[in-house]
Amino acid sequence: MAEDDTAHPPTDPPPTDAHPSEPGRPRRRRRWLMITAGVVAFLLVATGALLWIAYRTLDGNIRTDSATDRLLARLEAERPSRTAGAKGSENILLIGSDDRSGTNSSYGGEPGTQRSDTTILLHLAADRKHATAVSIPRDVMVTVPACEKPDGTRSKAGLMQFNWAFEMGGAACSIRAVEQLSGIRIDHYVILDFNGFKTMVNAIGGVEVCVPQAIHDKDARLDLPAGRQTLHGEQALGYVRARESLGDGSDTQRMGRQQQFLAALIRKVQSQGVLLNPARLWPVLDAATSSVKADGGLSSLGALYDLTQDLRDIPSADVVLLTAPRRPYRYDSDRDEFVQPQTTQLFTALRDDRSVAVRPPGSAPSPGAVAGAGAGAGVGAGASPSPSPSPVAAGAGAGSDGAAGAVGAAGAPAKASPSADASPTFEGRTADVDACAQH
Repeated sequence: MAEDDTAHPPTDPPPTDAHPSEPGRPRRRRRWLMITAGVVAFLLVATGALLWIAYRTLDGNIRTDSATDRLLARLEAERPSRTAGAKGSENILLIGSDDRSGTNSSYGGEPGTQRSDTTILLHLAADRKHATAVSIPRDVMVTVPACEKPDGTRSKAGLMQFNWAFEMGGAACSIRAVEQLSGIRIDHYVILDFNGFKTMVNAIGGVEVCVPQAIHDKDARLDLPAGRQTLHGEQALGYVRARESLGDGSDTQRMGRQQQFLAALIRKVQSQGVLLNPARLWPVLDAATSSVKADGGLSSLGALYDLTQDLRDIPSADVVLLTAPRRPYRYDSDRDEFVQPQTTQLFTALRDDRSVAVRPPGSAPSPGAVAGAGAGAGVGAGASPSPSPSPVAAGAGAGSDGAAGAVGAAGAPAKASPSADASPTFEGRTADVDACAQH
């Protein structure tokens, strides 16, 4: 008898996700997924922790000059206010201190003394499309206001060379002196000493300069052959500080050399993508935060980072560097005095957030840029600490290596006398110009 097929229905095929020889494969796959997810989570947490530690480390490096902040707050009524046309702009005073205490004592001099070896007023336009850096001569004669000394006593206001302000009353006194002579409100300040400068230069891998002739300067610790070369640390410091062994030995030429160095530094940072490369940015930020002392509004990593981003986005061709118009002081050729009206015109342009036009140092101004100079005998310092439309007292005559002024052979002023609102072309440079290409 034939067998009934319906009594034994066909068995179902095995599941497609099973394999006879690998019964635990799905379980192992889930286990590996869990391990991978755990490792990724751990790495994310660890990276976040490291970034937080790094941020706190860098942020903690910065020294806040709280004493200066308190002094300026008490004197708020005497400080200039910002003009309506300059809202959003920022003015930062960069002070290079020749402090000889601590790690700087190896540079000689009297320990504990300090003067502003270099002072630069940096103006950032409100639209962040251009910036102007003005060097203020250390030996220029100005009226320095009464300032509180470190020992709590108070100095007397008087006519003296500008860098004495820093020695008498620190950053607060220098800031008030600049505000008084310019009418410009200083928003922030940064103080950098000798060793801080060397640390910064080394962090970016040195700065390239051109040396027209060999330099051997024992005082500046400088021994350089002629030609194009990259300077680090001690050599870079000696190069920007050297005075007697270079050029005519004047502070004017030294300020020009400092401006060329700063321009080369800006070009290197912008061209090599330092600010966009974390591996290269870390040592720069570490050096910067460890080397400076700043006001409360700028003494945080976030504030410094925002400042670097502002500077990064400004084309080097729109970063102008110049020295406030000056000439030898009439009563002492070893000192300087401001040239008028060019100095007032320069500070007025910055106060109103206007760009400043420059021509190469040593070049003759175009006929349209020749401006007459005042014939007064003042020395370019405001007589009152309160702001005024003309912040720099009518003063020195013309004939400066920073001004567009003109005088006759006997020193008589030219017939034209431009107003403070005029914008002459000043001697200076833009950061895109490579000084090496000019040799």
